[in-house]
Amino acid sequence: MRLTLVLAAAMLGVSVMGVGLVRAATYSEPSAGPIVVPSDQKLVPADGTTGSCAGAPVQAERELRGMWLTTVMNIDWPSRPGLPEAQVKAEYLKWLDLAVARRHNAIFVHVRPSGDAFWPSAYAPWSEWLTGKRDGRSPGWDPMEFMVAEAHARNLEFHAWFNPYRGTQPGPDGPGADFSKLAPNHPLLKHRDWAIAYPDGKTARLYFDPGNPAARKFVEDAMLEAVAKYDIDGVHFDDFFYPYPEGGGSTFKDDASFAKRTDKSLSRAAWRRANVDTLVHEMSERIKQLKPWVKFGISPFGIWRNKTTDPSGSDSHGLESYDAQFADTRKWVRQGWLDYVVPQLYWAIGFDKADYAKVLPWWVQTVKGTEVQLYVGQGDYRVGEKGPWKQPDQLDRQLALNDRYGVQGSVHFSAKQVQADKLGSVTRYTTNHYAGPALLPTMKKLPLEPPGTPRATAARRTGSTVTIEWQAGAGPEPVSWALYRVDTATPQKAALVATGRRGSQDVVDPTPPAAEATYCLSGLDRSGNESPLSSPVSVSP
Repeated sequence: MRLTLVLAAAMLGVSVMGVGLVRAATYSEPSAGPIVVPSDQKLVPADGTTGSCAGAPVQAERELRGMWLTTVMNIDWPSRPGLPEAQVKAEYLKWLDLAVARRHNAIFVHVRPSGDAFWPSAYAPWSEWLTGKRDGRSPGWDPMEFMVAEAHARNLEFHAWFNPYRGTQPGPDGPGADFSKLAPNHPLLKHRDWAIAYPDGKTARLYFDPGNPAARKFVEDAMLEAVAKYDIDGVHFDDFFYPYPEGGGSTFKDDASFAKRTDKSLSRAAWRRANVDTLVHEMSERIKQLKPWVKFGISPFGIWRNKTTDPSGSDSHGLESYDAQFADTRKWVRQGWLDYVVPQLYWAIGFDKADYAKVLPWWVQTVKGTEVQLYVGQGDYRVGEKGPWKQPDQLDRQLALNDRYGVQGSVHFSAKQVQADKLGSVTRYTTNHYAGPALLPTMKKLPLEPPGTPRATAARRTGSTVTIEWQAGAGPEPVSWALYRVDTATPQKAALVATGRRGSQDVVDPTPPAAEATYCLSGLDRSGNESPLSSPVSVSP
């Protein structure tokens, strides 16, 4: 039984994360050494908050903290397909509660796992991971509307996570490449010339052909439908473009579209990269045309190219996404097509094939001089594996390294692993790195509409909390707020103690001191730009 479970877990990893990550997990890893920041690397300063409250300088971390909530195969949520609406909603709220408890400020939800949708879509059938069926019938409610509203009520950014080109899940459990098993309104039934099956055999799945311009336009339209209909904060892709290569002699059969390419001088590899470039560039432009404030980010495989292949590559020896998936991530960053990039650095410090401490600075240098923010995809799922992952402090040490390089955030894979807290690793890094709330990093590329200075009119104790009465200032209405506190015990600083969404809750300090305290309030726009602080208000013991 244990062998069966191990094999099942390995197959699950291949399906969800790609064979490159699973292959990385099989290497023997050396003992982790001390964290060393190379002397030739210039550290990136963190984005902080400025201002003062009652003469004390304010202190607030600015970093994105999030987790991926995976729906495919019901890995995280819903716990199983076909659940009643009330149970699906209740489970989702528990995930948000976990995010709040771990002091996250963003959540990345899998809303298009495989050519399907978690919203009523004119372009895709309802996801079977929600409804439990492949009949395309509505569950009778709008999950996306609910998910976005509840995330915002807790002041969490909602990033809608899409897999652009995946059309089905692999057989034999999924539809595979069998058109008869698709939902009746699946677009690949109507446009079979858009579909490519890969790999050969029983584990095949269908892909929308990236080299077919009509298929690409349809895929873009399907995702932009969600941008237009819902108040999402970000559009997010992971690392699935062209599929990870698989053994057995299978080839990705795109001969027909390759023969129709406009530039006949392009090799197949260069043409495939151009196809993915076009998708990324067009999505970047179309998102901003539709809603300029919506962020666009991608979470690629952690190795672009190895420096043994390309002097511009990282000091690593693993699968290269540039060549294996035709994903030129470095170009997307340098061209400014992304607002943020989240490389999946699911390797330990000291790992010989891809040392976290060596691959991370490559990404730091890649974003340097651009306006693209660097977050890191953290491999919480690996905690407890052999080697360095047996140590409960591996992720804690990685986050410490992120801090030293000025990385602007982390996203944890996945929600279930954050909940599991194996070896106490999540509690450890939460205590050491997420001890208090954090504001989201500002993005210069996004619209700038900071609110006017709010008026804090009174502070009153209500049971074990302190509530701040306030009024919005002149100018744009704040989307969210930040509350700072000066304690009599530490009068030299004003610490960020709470954040919230305007209209969803009162301004409350959940853990005030018993002694006198002084508060100042700021408002923020949806891009994280902050107003000046209010005049101080105090509360007595």
